[in-house]
Amino acid sequence: MSEPSGLLVIIRHAPYATNLLREGLDTALVAAAFGQSVDLLFLGQGAMALLDEQGEGAPGQKATRPTLDMLEMYDIEGLWTSQETLQVLGLKPSCLMGNVRIVDAQGLPDFIATYSQVLNF
Repeated sequence: MSEPSGLLVIIRHAPYATNLLREGLDTALVAAAFGQSVDLLFLGQGAMALLDEQGEGAPGQKATRPTLDMLEMYDIEGLWTSQETLQVLGLKPSCLMGNVRIVDAQGLPDFIATYSQVLNF
């Protein structure tokens, strides 16, 4: 088995419920800007940010979709969610942005273990 490497940012909060999703995205962008390999895992309500038809937040809140769309410019290409999250939220993979990959819930611990650093938001 290879040595864990890279940063995994886990986002568990809905796009406009708190600032935690935005803070998680900002952390990922800063880490990537400094050359760190970064992936994002959206679990629970956090997966709502991955909806293809993302709406805007309340007045004064920035939309998260433009930030998600520019992740590739920072070489952040690993956007993940779990099959269990989709089932709980009643979502189909076809409702998500096109570049989202799905990990099986049973494989989640092994998936997370491949990263040397994990941050939760």
